Amino acid sequence: MVLVGREITVLGAGIGGLCAAICLAARGARVTVLEQADEIREVGAGIQISPNGMHVLNALGLGDRLSAMAMQSRAVVLRDFADGREVLRMPLPESPGFMLTHRADLITLLAEAARELEVAIELGCKVDSVTLSPGMAPSLKLAGGQTRSAELLVGADGLHSQVRKAVDKPAKPFFTGQVAWRMILPQTHAPDPEASVFMGPGRHVVSYPLREGTVRNIVAVEERDRWTAEGWTQPDDPMRVARAFASFAPQVRNWMKAAQEVHVWGLFRHEVAQSWYRDGAVILGDAAHPTLPFLAQGANMALEDAWVLTDSLAREESAEAGFALYEARRAARVTKTVQAANSNARAYHLPQGPVRSMAHAGLSLLNRFAPHLPLRKFDWLYGEDVTKG
Repeated sequence: MVLVGREITVLGAGIGGLCAAICLAARGARVTVLEQADEIREVGAGIQISPNGMHVLNALGLGDRLSAMAMQSRAVVLRDFADGREVLRMPLPESPGFMLTHRADLITLLAEAARELEVAIELGCKVDSVTLSPGMAPSLKLAGGQTRSAELLVGADGLHSQVRKAVDKPAKPFFTGQVAWRMILPQTHAPDPEASVFMGPGRHVVSYPLREGTVRNIVAVEERDRWTAEGWTQPDDPMRVARAFASFAPQVRNWMKAAQEVHVWGLFRHEVAQSWYRDGAVILGDAAHPTLPFLAQGANMALEDAWVLTDSLAREESAEAGFALYEARRAARVTKTVQAANSNARAYHLPQGPVRSMAHAGLSLLNRFAPHLPLRKFDWLYGEDVTKG
């Protein structure tokens, strides 16, 4: 399908939506992005861009710009919760590397790149519903009562996607019994650029530096029976997270005590969409395949989606054929990624006892003789380069 001159509307100015806008505009499409927020502000926290995501940014000419503002991680270090000792240090490749960045910094970079390609970004446009009908252009009803039509509609509108509601059967997410806190702490010295995972019974903490080491990103996860709502923006009492991790190493306890502002959200498991497109509309990123954060692949899968969607449209004669090819190329990979993230959570939370002791002993042996081996099992993930077709 010739994309030059095609009018395409993208719903959502997150990582996936902005990257899709860039990919489509680079092929000559006339792209409008609708974002419900009044401004593209600093929200979220740290994210990790792995080599598979970097391939997309490099292909778009944005890799160097991200590298200039991000930190390249040298290793992932698994640590025991009680004393912080290293259980396993996994060295990371240098090129393309694993980049540590703030979500807001990446979104700002993508928004700037989109505007350079004359993408129109309209803020304050909350879409209440999407109507799809055969032979008709997708119709969007805005919060103010106005309606807009779209020649083609890309739904990059996240977990509670209005486009997914129109394209697929209603989602039935369920609470995993885990909640996550996130916090950003200022730092006076630049630590080693690496990600540490403190593994404890029923809970773990992930931490890594951002912004040239001036701040530290922390995500703390706890298993619990009490239900907690989904969403990144719910504030919580810092003392609550400090109490939850009072048995952890002094380093972790000091971080928790220093936190002035924390946010909490419930971790829900969502099924990958059964249908990704219908009647001129298509979904990507969290709208199509939300994932738990235990493999740090949400942003990377969205970047891959954006590239593959655009490439698939360019390969086929019609939008529907392009959408079908895109779904066929992506469904199995994202499903495998979601399943891998689910299993990582269990590995981090082993209870005290012989199983945990044997697992950590095995990791310690790997640390001595084959520290690269654990990462090799994810070659299928990190080694993929969707820009090569």
